[in-house]
Amino acid sequence: MVNARHVALLVLIALVTIAPDPAAAKARGDGDHPLIGRYEGSELVGRYDTSFDEVELINGPITNARGIGAPGWLHVEGQTTLLYYTLPADRSSLEVLRNYQSSLEGKGFRIAYTCVTGNGSCYEIRQGHVADSGPYAFALAFDANPELPRLDSDFIRNYFRENARYLLARLSGAQGATYVAIVIAENSVRGNHAFIRVVETKEMESNRISFVSAPQMRSALADKGRISLYGIQFDFDKDDIQPGSRPTLDEIGQLLKSDPSLRLTVTGHTDAQGGRDYNLDLSRRRAVSVAHALITDYGIDRTRLETRGAGDSEPLAANDTDANRALNRRVELVRK
Repeated sequence: MVNARHVALLVLIALVTIAPDPAAAKARGDGDHPLIGRYEGSELVGRYDTSFDEVELINGPITNARGIGAPGWLHVEGQTTLLYYTLPADRSSLEVLRNYQSSLEGKGFRIAYTCVTGNGSCYEIRQGHVADSGPYAFALAFDANPELPRLDSDFIRNYFRENARYLLARLSGAQGATYVAIVIAENSVRGNHAFIRVVETKEMESNRISFVSAPQMRSALADKGRISLYGIQFDFDKDDIQPGSRPTLDEIGQLLKSDPSLRLTVTGHTDAQGGRDYNLDLSRRRAVSVAHALITDYGIDRTRLETRGAGDSEPLAANDTDANRALNRRVELVRK
């Protein structure tokens, strides 16, 4: 039986996956998604496609909160596909998920998040409790009722009774990112099932204001003590500075050389996608990369530069749209 706490949480989390507008929905598909394929011996139970929709994907440990801005949830928009599969009885959920992971990585996907509900890795303790003691949030995030008929009258208990394994993967492309979220539901009575959601986004071109001159930097530092720069770009999820960042680095180098007394803190900032600890580490590494470039390429004395990572803790805007997230991803110079 599901206790009262579970019921309350189910009602809360059931709102996460937003039902698509019927006018935007395509006819139900009847085959595998070309990017995913099918695990050998599994059976496709249902497929549902929309030309454009918005959904919440789990991309980190979840809490009792949900939706846009809540820890562990990623809001994405685009063309969506939802698939349900029954899995062969002689294959473990771990084997199935590892096969999907290997296949996706071979196609260029990066694994953004993975966890297992049975060992508690999918939940973050907040104020003495977690989002749920079982995989109910994952069940409801993939339950498309009424778009697809339920496999059973009690979808959650009958297909997520014991455990769930989860994986989120991301593929960057010229036209946008593609996300694949897979959850393997374990049930010793009903068997294991795979629920797969694919979202093909078309991300807005962001960070278009990329060049700030040395005099503009000097003026902002004199007036406000800091300036946010968007002309320093990094490889996705890395601290490698892209070649197109050279003009902005040139201006910072010129600024520092023109005023030998100027000392700066180079601060890295990220958006809120991904876990907080991961974002903090990434922002630190990116700040160090910028300082290293200024020291090695421009001959700036290392004692004039400090580095700091702020992660996603100091946003300039809500992390609810691509434009706002782009505003939050920045390198900031702060006068010491």
